[in-house]
Amino acid sequence: MGTPPKLTGAPPSSARGPAAGAPGAELLEGAITVLGLPEPEMVAALSSWPRERALDLFTAIAQLRAFDERAVILQRQGRIGTYPTFYGEEAVQVASVRALQNQDWLFPTYRQTAVATLRGCPPLVPLLMWRGHPGGWHDVMKYRVAPICVPVATNFPHAVGAAWGAKLRHQELVALAYGGDGSTSAGDFHEACNLAAVMGAPVIFLITNNQWAISTPVSRQTKVRRVAEKAAGYGMPGVRVDAFDVFACYQVVQEAAERARRGEGPTLIEAIGYRLGPHGTADEPSLYRDQIADRLWEPMEPVRRTRLALVAAGLASEEELNQILAEAAAELRDIGDAVESCSPASIQEIAGSVHRETPWELLPEGLWEPTWTGCGDAGGAP
Repeated sequence: MGTPPKLTGAPPSSARGPAAGAPGAELLEGAITVLGLPEPEMVAALSSWPRERALDLFTAIAQLRAFDERAVILQRQGRIGTYPTFYGEEAVQVASVRALQNQDWLFPTYRQTAVATLRGCPPLVPLLMWRGHPGGWHDVMKYRVAPICVPVATNFPHAVGAAWGAKLRHQELVALAYGGDGSTSAGDFHEACNLAAVMGAPVIFLITNNQWAISTPVSRQTKVRRVAEKAAGYGMPGVRVDAFDVFACYQVVQEAAERARRGEGPTLIEAIGYRLGPHGTADEPSLYRDQIADRLWEPMEPVRRTRLALVAAGLASEEELNQILAEAAAELRDIGDAVESCSPASIQEIAGSVHRETPWELLPEGLWEPTWTGCGDAGGAP
């Protein structure tokens, strides 16, 4: 497959970054990037990437985009509950999965609902979770993806525990925990980073700095604008990368994982971006953000940006990429029917999925079969 080239930090040129005047664009200065380089340098860097790997990354981005768009449609139709979109964060999520090995663990938040699908989990499963159905509980051991953590930053200690435990057992695996800029102001973040550094745990803290913690701008919830600088307080490396650049993110995560496998401990990665849409389907960003200024970040949108780069580098044609996008959307076009085909779970089913030993008063009479086993190819936990 070949080895991707080493990347260097560089400020984005006016042609390869957000439009002039984009709020918070200065945070990209010095961040590691490929797609933010002037086009001749970008094309030269991408020429070292194997075509198969580059197309795989784009395909995964297309799949996440299709999932996110379909989930929003299903929410608007009343088929699932409130949904936290990740529009614009596909590149960093794809890179985080593809740069790791199959035995490595992922610890997602509500913003990374679909990362399990990149490891083979059927998309129906996370959609059922947002419907409040127990069929949405994926098989964590099969996919090496921990349960979704909705409370902010609570997944960080889980990841450190898994990584430290693996180290004690002499297992070669890495744990990666996701978070947003707001999560770095939580106590769980501090405790997890401190313990990971002290114990040399093989863990990666991947922080997507989209500059908004719901309606709170990053400047109002932490004094340090560059989140990666917080790493110095724990004695671990802090790396800054362009969150809209799947190639740069891939390289950075891969290098952090290699460092962890060598026994050199944790890494804090700050993926700098901007939240291109609302916090979720229940949010109205026009109440607290300048929508015209926000649109200045649209040139960084990862599907379009990656697509233009692949064509410019001669790694793919427009027709190929259009086909990939069309196939990703077509695969999910009728998934709403599958979501609605799942019968509501009974109290007994819910209790049986929560308790290791179901309380006697909740035990049904005789044997029973969970209703979600008939939900198409859900592939959820037994």
